[in-house]
Amino acid sequence: MTITGTPQRLIPRWARPSGGPAAFAGLSRPLPVRLAARVRLLARRSGTSWESAALAAHTVVLAALSGEQGLTTGRVPVADREAPGGPRPCSLSVDGATWRDLLARAGKAAAEPAEGTFETVLDLGGAYAAPEGSAVVLATSLRTAPGGPHLHLAYRTDVLDEEAAARVAGYYLTALERMTQRPDDPYHEGGLLSEDELRHQLTGLAGPVREVPDRRFHELFEERAAAHPGRTAAVHAGSSLTYGELNAAANRIAHALLARELGPEPVVAVVTERNLHWLTAVVGILKAGAAYLPIEPHAPADRMARTLLRSGCRLVLTEATGRGTVEQAAGERTELLDIAAAHREGHPATDPRVPVGAGQLAYLYFTSGSTGEPKGAMCEHAGFVNHLYAKIDDQGITEGQVVAQTAPQSFDISLWQLLAALVVGGRTLIVEQEAVLDVDRYLDTVEQGEVAVLQAVPSYLEVVLARLEAVPRELPALRCVSVTGEALKKELAVRWFARFPQVPLMNAYGLTETCDDTNHEVMTAPPAGDSVPLGRPVNNVTVYVVDEHLRPVPLGAPGEIVFSGVCVGRGYVNDPERTAAAFGSDPHRPGARLYRSGDFGRWTPEGTLEFLGRRDAQVKIRGFRIEIGEIENQLLRLPGVRDGAVVVVESADAGRHLVAFQAGSDEPAEALRERLARVLPEYMVPRRLERLEALPLTGNGKTDKRALTALAAERGEPERRREEPRSDAERRLAEAWAAVLRLPAGQLGRDDDFFDRGGTSLSAVQLVVRMERAFTLRDVHRHPRLADLAGLLDAGSNRVADSAAPAETSETKN
Repeated sequence: MTITGTPQRLIPRWARPSGGPAAFAGLSRPLPVRLAARVRLLARRSGTSWESAALAAHTVVLAALSGEQGLTTGRVPVADREAPGGPRPCSLSVDGATWRDLLARAGKAAAEPAEGTFETVLDLGGAYAAPEGSAVVLATSLRTAPGGPHLHLAYRTDVLDEEAAARVAGYYLTALERMTQRPDDPYHEGGLLSEDELRHQLTGLAGPVREVPDRRFHELFEERAAAHPGRTAAVHAGSSLTYGELNAAANRIAHALLARELGPEPVVAVVTERNLHWLTAVVGILKAGAAYLPIEPHAPADRMARTLLRSGCRLVLTEATGRGTVEQAAGERTELLDIAAAHREGHPATDPRVPVGAGQLAYLYFTSGSTGEPKGAMCEHAGFVNHLYAKIDDQGITEGQVVAQTAPQSFDISLWQLLAALVVGGRTLIVEQEAVLDVDRYLDTVEQGEVAVLQAVPSYLEVVLARLEAVPRELPALRCVSVTGEALKKELAVRWFARFPQVPLMNAYGLTETCDDTNHEVMTAPPAGDSVPLGRPVNNVTVYVVDEHLRPVPLGAPGEIVFSGVCVGRGYVNDPERTAAAFGSDPHRPGARLYRSGDFGRWTPEGTLEFLGRRDAQVKIRGFRIEIGEIENQLLRLPGVRDGAVVVVESADAGRHLVAFQAGSDEPAEALRERLARVLPEYMVPRRLERLEALPLTGNGKTDKRALTALAAERGEPERRREEPRSDAERRLAEAWAAVLRLPAGQLGRDDDFFDRGGTSLSAVQLVVRMERAFTLRDVHRHPRLADLAGLLDAGSNRVADSAAPAETSETKN
């Protein structure tokens, strides 16, 4: 019998690459005579057979190894019933079953024909050998023999090593023990792991134990300020603050907050640009024993208002410029305090010395929520300080070094970028947003600012690296680059080390609810495998990979990534229902909190974590974590929309982006997108919004997201009437657009909009570079129409936009 197709992957890969050809090895274990007798007795009393019991145990082991509830394996019957042609497919489900249920299901499954390919075989005849070129990677024999009952595994050595095969053999023996001891219990109770493997997963794979000072960030900073008050602490746009100046300014803010008697653990929001005012506000809030709440100054007023209401925030620190939106959001219940005005109130510049415990709230970050309401993750001082030291240790941040602060305030990585250097006597360089969006200016800032440590999402690092490959720079001060927010591809790591072989690249992984990053993979060379792992847990952090019952799964098997220890936050502010769903007590460590991430992963033989995907509708776009449900909830609130759904599409020209579908409203798509932009951040507004008469449904009546994803990819960008470029400048610009957007030049017209055709902030940077800075990034944003942008070339002016708007560059200077 010839079986074709790709088999269901049931065996986790747990073998280091050897470079040699795939081969089979064998491993045998005696089956205790008494255990074999109990298995036969249970089978007889249940009206089944030894075969059924063996198949039930085999299925449970495969379910534990694969994380699958329904699976297909090959089966070779006992010799007197062997069918010609070798193993036959056999399908079985473990869903909701007791051991006795599985015995009955196995008996039926053995008698029923099934279809499918397989990579495992249960050999009850004892004579099966996988043919050359077979997809089979594991053949298990459970049979009685003249020498007594025994278990034999034949495994492929490029899939399992000897130690892993021994563990798998143990799982079979444990499964048979559990089956005979408590046949009416759910099959999953007790688990299959040995005590040694369980101990290794609970302690051996935990992060290193590091003694962290029992002090808060602001106390550590105050020590540095006292030791070297004249040293530069922070720089932004040509302005700077020494440690002494920053400490005095933050103290005045802290005393201003204390004078307002906001109560215990008050939440204080900061709505400023990324500048020195922002830094002094954050440090002042922590000194006052309050909790920092970041809000982007350009966020929609409605989202600001919901964030302030949900957090219980009663005071917002802000700047004189750009107050309109926050005033609209704050209403009457929330006080707005201008930072400059707070300094003029005459408060002392001395340290307030407010007692702040390790378990007090340090900050809140709001992330996208599936119900349509953002959820505010609460993190405490102990976890925050532990995270700062993890960054300091693993990136080698030392006294005098410069750390670049580049991330938006709403991105949780912005906080360590802002404050970590100040713990060790280093310097924070707050990189202007205009520089972040202009790769040459960004590199100028990094080089001239002597940045030693910087962080970027992989998509931005790719733009930076492409520029460095085209126009080499040495960046002599650079000591470590960290990437986070998106999957880091091996190809990018290879390119990095080809250009900077002496600069480590650190892949960082974590969640807002766990005080940011929990895992670091520090690389000094490209990874040996096909992908870049998430790395090992950082100091004092424990990570488990578990099943739905919170039991660790076998090493290498897929499961949910959960976190325990000091990194786990308090929950979601004023949101007990969602807190209860994600946070709980660690069943393995009394007194410790546990957070269920919803991410799926597996342990690798190297002891690092590998990311496999999400269990829900949460995605990352441009480094921002997004709940699809939040966008769908806002879409359904629009007038006339009776049904709606949002999917993620990836294309060569537009990258990873959101596409929305709606039924009911006849309003133009752009008008609906504008409505969404009033209540959602820019990165959450779908790039396209398509109208359907009705959304497709699955067989059980749910919206068919797969069909919508396929439809979004099939439709692509809508066709439009195109007017050919007229001038040389328009034709030259069209060629540059085509190269950057990866579109045929013949598809671009003079009325096309750069961003409507797939342009992003990053591709706009690439365009400016490709056109040899004949215009600026701001020009692209102000003149996105091809003919208008080409007009700047025709006019011979590459600074029209800059001369028209000087105010924006000076707004944030101190």
